[in-house]
Amino acid sequence: MPEDPQALAERSAATMYENDLASRDLGIQIDHVAPGQATARMTVRDTMINGHNICHGGYVFLLADTAFAFACNTHGPVTVAATCDITFLTPAHLGDELIAEATERHRAGRSGIYDVTVRHAATVIAEFRGHSRTLRK
Repeated sequence: MPEDPQALAERSAATMYENDLASRDLGIQIDHVAPGQATARMTVRDTMINGHNICHGGYVFLLADTAFAFACNTHGPVTVAATCDITFLTPAHLGDELIAEATERHRAGRSGIYDVTVRHAATVIAEFRGHSRTLRK
């Protein structure tokens, strides 16, 4: 009998998070996973602030990429980014709690497309699109 899709998503996320030293070290938390979806959260720390006194875009990208990674791995097989891009809409600041919500838009064969919105409260900080590729066994 095949594993329940929600149980598979949760098991996959737990395994990934256990091995994800980068996300854990930055204080990223995974709040929610479901098949093709994930929500990640991070608070902007002082070490994430750049020379313009705003959050370095690399950290915003990393949070979005983390939500993307967890969403595209909810189906079981190891899946990685093939390409992704981000549009920064407004800066994040010290102490902001950022929430990245990833949603699967399309998945066929070994390829998928996922959109991620990064917010601070009601303000959209960035929009991210990731293309995934499932690895062959």
